Amino acid sequence: MKILNTVMLSVVLLIAPAYAFSSNYGYIRASLIEGDVQINTPEAGDWGFASINMPLAEGDQVWVPQGGRAELQLNSGTYIRLDENTALQILSMDKDSSQFYLSQGYAYIFYDAPGGSVIQVDTPDASTRSFNRAIFRIDMWDRYTDVSVYKGYVETENQAGTTRINAGSMVSFGQNTNGEVAPLGPPDEWERWNEEMNDRIYEGGDRSSRYLPAGLRPYSYDFDNNGRWVHVAEYGYVWTPTVVIGLSWSPYRHGRWIWRGGDYIWVAFEPWGWAPYHYGRWSYIVNIGWFWVPPVASEVYWGPGYVGWVRTNDYVAWVPLAPGEIYYGRGYYGRHSVNITNVNINQVNITNVYKNVQINNGATIVDRSTFATGSPKIVNVHETEVRKDIFTKRNFRAGPHDIKPTRQSYFTSDKSIPQVKLPPQRVRNVQVRELKQSRRLIKEPEKSVLNPGIKPETLPLNTVTTPRTRGKGKPSIQPVKPEEKRKPLMPEGRPAPQVERKQVKPEEKRKPVVPERIPAPRGERQFKPSENRPAVPERNTAPREKKIQVRPAERVTPGGPVVSPSDRGRKQQVQPEEKRKPVVPESNTAPRGKRKQVKPDKKGKSGAPECGPGEKDEKNHEKCPQKK
Repeated sequence: MKILNTVMLSVVLLIAPAYAFSSNYGYIRASLIEGDVQINTPEAGDWGFASINMPLAEGDQVWVPQGGRAELQLNSGTYIRLDENTALQILSMDKDSSQFYLSQGYAYIFYDAPGGSVIQVDTPDASTRSFNRAIFRIDMWDRYTDVSVYKGYVETENQAGTTRINAGSMVSFGQNTNGEVAPLGPPDEWERWNEEMNDRIYEGGDRSSRYLPAGLRPYSYDFDNNGRWVHVAEYGYVWTPTVVIGLSWSPYRHGRWIWRGGDYIWVAFEPWGWAPYHYGRWSYIVNIGWFWVPPVASEVYWGPGYVGWVRTNDYVAWVPLAPGEIYYGRGYYGRHSVNITNVNINQVNITNVYKNVQINNGATIVDRSTFATGSPKIVNVHETEVRKDIFTKRNFRAGPHDIKPTRQSYFTSDKSIPQVKLPPQRVRNVQVRELKQSRRLIKEPEKSVLNPGIKPETLPLNTVTTPRTRGKGKPSIQPVKPEEKRKPLMPEGRPAPQVERKQVKPEEKRKPVVPERIPAPRGERQFKPSENRPAVPERNTAPREKKIQVRPAERVTPGGPVVSPSDRGRKQQVQPEEKRKPVVPESNTAPRGKRKQVKPDKKGKSGAPECGPGEKDEKNHEKCPQKK
């Protein structure tokens, strides 16, 4: 059978996407609960007991008490696991990014999002981000935080700087300290438990992936371990659960409708009850029983619960929608849906009954007065009465009913949490809205989370070779003063000695320096070791302001006569007999302007030719100068 609906709205409203009030509740769910795990939602404004398959969203807080553990699953395939005495706040969620705040405790993150995504986990000490698939954990202690990486890498930043942590390493740091990097030590009990959980997820070989659209493959484990795939001529491969509760079981029977995001959302008590109740449709065949029909790849829309509603004076009832039947909801959920926020629901006319009403026990009926309580009472009504008196045209509802929620509508359990079991006061005092304003989600790797608009410095690291295990041994870290943030650290964690840079005056900038950046002695020119340069006479390199002023009459040309002021700028005439006069440099060169003049009669003592006029010097093979 088909549902005929007559609505006074344009066809555009049937196919154009619109904002879904509860669409963002499909990003994350509680996939495992051990112990009395608690949750605080903006709608409730108080703490209540969490349950498996409970949808989570921005603004929610999770508390795992002593002896408890929890696992949260994102629609990207990412898992976040929380150990006992852990508090986690959800700051931001969208299709390609997520942000969490670990106010205390221990978190293990199996990040499996596609490329282009980012996960950001903030703590009071730092902010840790992953931009590619990675497995890491964050452990908070009294005075420092440990970030350990098992696969891939993460970027971690505190007030002293940022660093990259690669697989096999652990970095410890405080809010404004240097860091200590060490190899990972032997696994502790928390790590071993997480490894077992990882193996459990992937041990089935991901068999269901071949039948699921890409958007639902992260939930393959639920389908692999709780049912089987069969082929139906009308729909192709469908999934049927093999773990059911009694002969009276039917879809949307075992669970609760809770109030979230301005809508009633189905929370299934079956461990596998996330994807089959928030995607696709249900049908029934005698030789198979109830089976789930997955959506086509282009029609993967998360919904609060794909059912058809009826309401009478005594009852509230719902029935699973079959493939092709129209879902009336507050938002756009594919081509087989109507967004009732854009139409006048009083003018929606549903003329035919839903197909699955014809199946025995297909509809679920509860006492209307108990619907919004923590324990809705299921009413057993004869099938004849269901079809003739309840699921009739006058009782059909275009969308969820308008029963006002109560405090018990926010949680699946109607039990109140004893005062002594509530989270510690410091956890209850956390204001998520203020946290979100102070810690923004930053998707760009090169940008700072803690100091927006400022490029972060490199975190000084103290490297040790001794492996560390969570909670064993204390890292060697010290506070970093603002003026020390750029100083590198020695392996022992002490600041490396800094070479004091001498302030160079303008007149001294031309002084050569040796490779160790130590000023060279005056008058000496530095050469590379490979150069074999001959020694040259020393030159006076005194600072410019102390340079000896030489009078013009005293200027001496090397090896030549004095140049008078009147001859400046004019080429000095040299007598022929003077051209041959060699000048021998003295070992102790006199200062410029006071250079010692060698008289002709003393040249024999300085190596000049030893002969008389007109004779030939046998030693130097030169003619003696002519005597004037």
